[in-house]
Amino acid sequence: MLKFNAGIDIVQEIGGIRTADAALKLLMERMAPEQYKRIAVFTNAAILLKVANAVAMCQPDDIFINTGSEADKQVIREMALKKGEEEALPMKGHTIHYDLKEEQGRITDRTYYVANDDELVSSLALRMARKEALETVRKGLTGIMRGKTMIVGFYSRGPVGAPVSNPAIEITSSAYVCHSAEILYRNTYKDFEKEVRTLDHFYTNIHSEGLNRPEDLPNARVLMDRAHRTTYAYNCTYAGNTLLMKKGNHRFSVDRSVYEKRGQELAEHMFITCMEGANGRVTGITGAAPSGCGKTTTAMAGDRFVGDDLAQMWIAKDGSIRSVNPECGIFGIVEDVNREGDPILMRLLREPGTEVIWSNVLIDEKGVPHWTGNGEEQPTRGRNFQGRWEKGMKDAKGKEVPISHPNARCTLASTALDNYSPAAEDPAGVETRVVTYSGRDSDTMPPVWAARNSDDGVVIGACIVSAATATEVGATGVKRAPWANAPFIPGALGDYMDAQFKFFGSSQIAPEKRPVMAGLNYFLTHEARGGSGKKLLGEKRDVKVWLSWLEKRAHKEVEAIETPIGLLPKYADLKALFKKRIDKEYSQELYDKQFSLYIDNIVRRIDLQLEAYGKEQNLPAKLFEVLKRQREGLMALKEKYGAIVSPAQLQKAAAGK
Repeated sequence: MLKFNAGIDIVQEIGGIRTADAALKLLMERMAPEQYKRIAVFTNAAILLKVANAVAMCQPDDIFINTGSEADKQVIREMALKKGEEEALPMKGHTIHYDLKEEQGRITDRTYYVANDDELVSSLALRMARKEALETVRKGLTGIMRGKTMIVGFYSRGPVGAPVSNPAIEITSSAYVCHSAEILYRNTYKDFEKEVRTLDHFYTNIHSEGLNRPEDLPNARVLMDRAHRTTYAYNCTYAGNTLLMKKGNHRFSVDRSVYEKRGQELAEHMFITCMEGANGRVTGITGAAPSGCGKTTTAMAGDRFVGDDLAQMWIAKDGSIRSVNPECGIFGIVEDVNREGDPILMRLLREPGTEVIWSNVLIDEKGVPHWTGNGEEQPTRGRNFQGRWEKGMKDAKGKEVPISHPNARCTLASTALDNYSPAAEDPAGVETRVVTYSGRDSDTMPPVWAARNSDDGVVIGACIVSAATATEVGATGVKRAPWANAPFIPGALGDYMDAQFKFFGSSQIAPEKRPVMAGLNYFLTHEARGGSGKKLLGEKRDVKVWLSWLEKRAHKEVEAIETPIGLLPKYADLKALFKKRIDKEYSQELYDKQFSLYIDNIVRRIDLQLEAYGKEQNLPAKLFEVLKRQREGLMALKEKYGAIVSPAQLQKAAAGK
């Protein structure tokens, strides 16, 4: 069991400051008078100790307290340009940032949870004992900011006043990291101490890029101290390793939901969007997918956008599930973002008026960003993530260098989006009536299927399988991705799974507000359904129809076909929705290809899960009961109809014929 505040606080042990008076004394000595005035407004001893000990450990030449004012934001923008962390592009408000070509994703092999002796850590993660972590941080971060300016910002991961928001301090020597934070999070300098008092916790993040040299990367580290809710990162620049309020603090929020608020709250790797239904109805939808598997595209397919990556969820007093986005911006992968599938986002990226930080894309000779799959005419030369680029050039292994890295990103504020929902800033959250789970699955599951009940829904999340994406350095092949959250689950998977069953099965959820839980998959290929080629069997924009069907299902407006894996849509309903929502004809032939069950593929998928979860300790028995029931039902279908079962045959089976 995780015990908060147990064991030494590493930054305090290294910094040596143990009282609020000593903290203020050190800060007064190290800071310019104007900056000291900004930090001296805080009276909370824990806040002062974290900042002062970070200063004592990292030893910066200067300290800048970022209040979030427009003047402070401009200071940070100019600092990023002056340091060379960003470069201005011709379009006003656009800059380009390049990470080291060797650091284009999360350094999962150098990312650790700091643990006390009796703490269990997820079997899918790396563990470091507290004593070793102390020496690792001491060696890596002591004096690392000499010659640099430390920037300190105070943020909220969620709307101010929301019961599941998380106050967080960002301490960094990187102006790019701070610039990104200003776009992605709510600077709450004026409200920070009040929020800490109300919520009774805050997170701390300490980062330095160091000298930013390739030779330092083997010694780069990301450490997350769960007991003291503090992250440490050094010798790295990729935002997934440095913008610690994102996935670093998400991990702390997962811990809170599992070990403090089990059955009451969840912290998920999910988008939040809303679909408009009959008579002006607005229905909230959340959805999990591994990074690089379409979360942003799916979120943008909603009629009202709230967030594309993370969700804090809770059961409200009225018996509804509510969700807020910890972020207020997008750090989105741009590969395959184009006008056909992402018209709203493309307008912001291609037309003036929006502040955008680009990372690891190609910049042509006119200063225009380009990326793989943008649907536009591509230049033949420019500068990208690995330096000078020309079409057809190859790397040291003889592989053609793409125009942009698969993990190239854009960072921009959500408020710029045409379909941005003001509800995103409502501390009461979005009422959530649909919860989806998806991965990059080319050959197995149908585009959409709904769970029969909450236990089956939790199992859909537990069984996400996806092709590896570019977000993790060195990852290849097909892998399990439980809830699309596994890389961010610090504790035992059994504890997390139990929290999922307890939350979605809670008696506190009103029966009429219980959400539809479902699987999504728009990565099916022609090749997987009897055709040829790896082109998608459908289009990215079809996801609007799948979401619309789930919205209607949540309000009991459409019937479904019962199958062993869950509930499938009927052709007539989809045909009408395709025409209404995206003005597209939808053929019976395509429906049959997409929604026939390929029994052997699904059974192999179930067997993969049974084998993998069979090696874990203390898992809820419900998981195995659901999977075995599904397997038995599929095998019975196969015996009656063969290895491929059409929707018509599934309807006959459901009717007992």
